Amino acid sequence: MRADPILRVALCGIGIEAYWEQFVGLRAELEGYLETIASLLSRPGVELIRLGLVDTPMGAREAGRQCRRADVDLLLIYVTTYALSSTVLPLVQRAGVPVVVLNLQPEKAIDYEAFHRLPDRRAMTGAWLAYCSACPVPEIANVFQRAGIGFHQVTGVLREERTWMEIGDWLAAAQVKSVLKEARLGLLGHYYSGMLDVGTDVTQICIQFGMHVEMLEVDELSALRAAVAEVEVSRRVEEIQQHFAVQADCPEEEVRRAARTSVALDEFVQKHELDLLAYYYKGSGNAENEDTMSSIIVGTSLLTARNIPVAGEYEVKNAVAMKILDALGVGGSFTEYYALDFDADVVLMGHDGPGHIAIAEGKTKIRPLDVYHGKVGRGLSVEMSVRYGPVTLLSVVEDDEDNFKLLVAEGECVAGPILQIGNTNSRYRFPVGVRRFVEDWNAEGPAHHCAVGVGHVAGRIEKLARLLGVGFHQVC
Repeated sequence: MRADPILRVALCGIGIEAYWEQFVGLRAELEGYLETIASLLSRPGVELIRLGLVDTPMGAREAGRQCRRADVDLLLIYVTTYALSSTVLPLVQRAGVPVVVLNLQPEKAIDYEAFHRLPDRRAMTGAWLAYCSACPVPEIANVFQRAGIGFHQVTGVLREERTWMEIGDWLAAAQVKSVLKEARLGLLGHYYSGMLDVGTDVTQICIQFGMHVEMLEVDELSALRAAVAEVEVSRRVEEIQQHFAVQADCPEEEVRRAARTSVALDEFVQKHELDLLAYYYKGSGNAENEDTMSSIIVGTSLLTARNIPVAGEYEVKNAVAMKILDALGVGGSFTEYYALDFDADVVLMGHDGPGHIAIAEGKTKIRPLDVYHGKVGRGLSVEMSVRYGPVTLLSVVEDDEDNFKLLVAEGECVAGPILQIGNTNSRYRFPVGVRRFVEDWNAEGPAHHCAVGVGHVAGRIEKLARLLGVGFHQVC
């Protein structure tokens, strides 16, 4: 597992140089507010590039060049006071990165009584200028739109919790974008025959999400598997018993077979420096490949829990959805409709193949399968429910208008009876009800697979979509 890339965030304040001599103390006051923002932005995984208070077009050009030199991922422009759009435009043009305009007042409102006790008009004007961050934002927005520059806004109060939750969402979304553009997606095998919805243009995956795609061979994985030493198999069996509830009817030889494949998978992923993987291979006609692919689920579940999400049935788009949820720290397990329970007003969803054991309700079970769902051979599978509580569903949808869009629903995973068939399986309730949810979700044209994570993160995903320049739709 590779560490997530450092998020490089540039921060500047904007103003007008002519103000500083006219209004004594104004610059120092605004720089103090800028320092407050800088201190609140300091957090693990973020490298802050301080551009200072930009107050001239020449200074803006140099700040933009500094952004390029620092390979910045996100530019935060704090509107400290009125500033000319001619100062802001050169900065953003040269930086060439997503921009968030921070329209933040120092307090919720001006203290009117204290303001009117100031000694003269000059002092009053200086005090007002420290509160007029809202004034130039329409001017800046107008110029950005005419220049074809996308931008985003946070409007609020400097030290307000709500403001910093929203800024935190932007940082999280930018971090996910950074993760995606550095990611290596492995494609192992081929598409599952007949699933036309699953097929995708991997070139567009590279273009829209920035990741690299590596085409891989099952034969290589089988060769690595054949070379695994017995001592490594035994160690992996112990690890499997630690992380899973291995059911009594699981044959020992099947557990060892899964352990051998898991060790080989780890080596395979490390060799190709993979950050996510989509796979499917029937394995018919080749005994070694059949042995590999019919024993892969336990190993792919361990990888998924270690931040290398693995999607079955060669579901490339869903591997990306799982990686997005993983990068947001909420899991990302492979799932699809199983059935509708109209009595309880819930949707049963699950899937065979890899399960995200780190977001399971209790310990994930391992069961033997006599019928290996839709594939050659038989082997072990995982059975779990996603942790009870708030959840977010995410589908990466191919879309005629935007190439891709992110489709989201927020709901709740609830306790109740599930199908005990050796699969992941959960019960989800949505605020719009089961009928409305299913129809609204399907109307957006997703593939039949999606990813599920714990917690409600639709707001962060919406911001990610805006940073990526892809569509977004939330059904509930």
